[in-house]
Amino acid sequence: MSMISSLKQSTVTLTGFEIFRQNSSAPTRRFSVLPPLPALKSHRKSPIVSSAKPLFVSSIEGFGSLKTSSKLSLITCKAYEADRSEPIGSNVEKSKQPSEAAKKLKIGIYFATWWALNVIFNIYNKKVLNAFPFPWLTSTLSLACGSLMMLISWATRLAEAPKTDFEFWKTLFPVAVAHTIGHVAATVSMSKVAVSFTHIIKSGEPAFSVLVSRFLLGETFPVPVYLSLVPIIGGCALAAVTELNFNMIGFMGAMISNLAFVFRNIFSKKGMKGKSVGGMNYYACLSLLSLLILTPFAIAVEGPQMWAVGWQNALAQIGPQFIWWVVAQSVFYHLYNQVSYMSLDEISPLTFSIGNTMKRISVIVSSIIIFHTPVQPINALGAAIAILGTFLYSQAKQ
Repeated sequence: MSMISSLKQSTVTLTGFEIFRQNSSAPTRRFSVLPPLPALKSHRKSPIVSSAKPLFVSSIEGFGSLKTSSKLSLITCKAYEADRSEPIGSNVEKSKQPSEAAKKLKIGIYFATWWALNVIFNIYNKKVLNAFPFPWLTSTLSLACGSLMMLISWATRLAEAPKTDFEFWKTLFPVAVAHTIGHVAATVSMSKVAVSFTHIIKSGEPAFSVLVSRFLLGETFPVPVYLSLVPIIGGCALAAVTELNFNMIGFMGAMISNLAFVFRNIFSKKGMKGKSVGGMNYYACLSLLSLLILTPFAIAVEGPQMWAVGWQNALAQIGPQFIWWVVAQSVFYHLYNQVSYMSLDEISPLTFSIGNTMKRISVIVSSIIIFHTPVQPINALGAAIAILGTFLYSQAKQ
């Protein structure tokens, strides 16, 4: 940095932070490095500002103009004193702070919305399954509702439709197969056991991820990652052994869901590299393809006749309110998954893993309170150990 001392062949007046010069025929204007400015005599009536402290140039505007004119031309020069840390009137750092704060607020809203929607979905999903024990149709309705919502959004231009090609759907197909299996298996599990138990078992998904990646893909992990699996597996086992309403179908459904979602994540990483489809539209396409895959299997496994009888029984038992339950669980299933994919676009995988762990805690606690699920202390301890292991895994993995 150099101190402003004088301008050759020019009359200099410092008024605040603007330097006036009178154009002359001489095109050359140079700075010379001299001691601080003394008091200058001026024929102008405007006050002359002298500073005992050196002035440092921040920026100069309009200095390159060399056109001759009888009028004074204006050079805007921003400067700051030696003991200041930034140019006077500078809001550069202040402008950065609101943007950073806004980003954190946005992520916080995503997380809060994600957890709230997931809790609401699990509550209504369990209510529907208690009155209408047909998990295949319930899973199909969830995907159908979300697909319909996105098709309407694209048709009305509320959301921009994704630009896809055959290669996109080809790479999406194995992801959709794994997503369909995981979704149905989790719904089957919830139809047989408590919501809290299903999510305790599903907290063991990191263990499946490491095992599949190690033995099928040949990947290796640091020692802390393997050590974090001990509390995950031990906590899930302890919770399963002490579960009062243990059911083998419910237990196996949660385990199959874990395995399917691990393969879904693997296929997603391999197949979606370089694709320019955002989180919201990506999940919408995934729902559409999963719906096409699931519908014929749901008809084959349960069938319209069973659905009609079960629907009538549910309406007779619950009343018209049952229809609202079905709509709510379908809508909230799509919304919470959509928000989770949108969150993944904004945050790192580590932050997403931590958020997913906290989501399970909120679902487990809320379902125990709402459905009055009996929990033994040893069962709660197992759940806490498993969730702690999941958190440690997310830390060690990164």
